[in-house]
Amino acid sequence: MNRKLILIGLGFSPMCLGLLALFWGAYAISPAAVVNSLLSKVLFINSPDAGAELSILWDVRLPRIILSGVVGAALSGAGVTLQGIFRNPLVDPFILGLSAGAAFGCALSVAIFPHIPVQAAAFLFSLAASFGTYILARSQGNVSRLHLVLAGIVVSAFFSALVSILKFLVDPHKLASIVYWLLGSFSLADWPSVGIASIGLAIAGIPLLLMRWRLNALSMGEEEALTLGIPVERERFLFIGAASIAVGSAVSVSGIIGWVGLMVPHLTRMLLGPDHRLLMPFSLALGAAFMIFADTLARNITSFDIPVGIITTLSGTPFFVYLMKRGVGQSWGK
Repeated sequence: MNRKLILIGLGFSPMCLGLLALFWGAYAISPAAVVNSLLSKVLFINSPDAGAELSILWDVRLPRIILSGVVGAALSGAGVTLQGIFRNPLVDPFILGLSAGAAFGCALSVAIFPHIPVQAAAFLFSLAASFGTYILARSQGNVSRLHLVLAGIVVSAFFSALVSILKFLVDPHKLASIVYWLLGSFSLADWPSVGIASIGLAIAGIPLLLMRWRLNALSMGEEEALTLGIPVERERFLFIGAASIAVGSAVSVSGIIGWVGLMVPHLTRMLLGPDHRLLMPFSLALGAAFMIFADTLARNITSFDIPVGIITTLSGTPFFVYLMKRGVGQSWGK
């Protein structure tokens, strides 16, 4: 397949899927009604035919589609970053304990501090888990990949135990809210959530895009990177911090959505190769497209709204088995 066609397709895929997702839903809306409703909103034209359609499109579908795209881009961008740092395409963004920290923040907000927004608590504790992992690894001296992975396992286990305690203590109604958030969903998407996720993606994504060429050096190994004059530990800290902000802002508005940061970067790497100058921007685009597609399936495959985390897990599990059978990551990680 022509390389230019692949690049064009990846670049425009989120917009194409987003437009198609506007038409597809429990309430069928024709393309003409979509265009009429959106134009009436953007141009401030009072159209008598844009009543219920305008409310559905502007207040429900459009923020949900944009939010799913932003979250998908954040998770896949973080996945590319961490896979380059750890030199292993099987690394997931949640390896540093981000998901466990965010889950504890959510459970803490719902169970004990309801006056604190779930999004704020999840974001803060996901960052706390990430930097707790880094500090724990740093206490061993040189921050190696092995120390980071082991520290991430310890931090994840710690926060998972705290979540289990809170789930055991809360009443059934609060427990249901915690469990549903942990499944990952965009059913409560609104414009403020879009703003939170977009700001987080901008803060993290711009540095990642500007410094993506440095990931090529880091992915070659510490000795090679030092030979090129790159301060490995400082660069690793900056990349991990940016990835943590991206994932933290994403999970704070959507809950725990797994496998996206593993699958999308690897699929993009299979199409375009290992050069992070291409891999980073097109992983962001493909991640947004994949999440829009998965969420569109989640809200249309049945009469009720399935959490999108279930869809991504169902698609990620066989993909991971496929990678294991191919032995992907074994030689790169050595």
